[in-house]
Amino acid sequence: SAETVSAGDPTYAGPLANVALGLRVYHIFELKDLIDPNVYEDQLGMMEMVMDVEGNISEVKTIREQYSTV
Repeated sequence: SAETVSAGDPTYAGPLANVALGLRVYHIFELKDLIDPNVYEDQLGMMEMVMDVEGNISEVKTIREQYSTV
């Protein structure tokens, strides 16, 4: 998850337990303009219609701003 690769495993059960990588994370929806439109539509078009795009972007952006050090 975004939090795991930025702040470390919040469950303290996996290999990233207590290991904060500080990586900048992005939701794939934030990268839409960088992806070939045909590929995006084929692979993500349906998900974009049924998911809360803004909510997902907002959540990942919050994690990025809170934990990213790179």
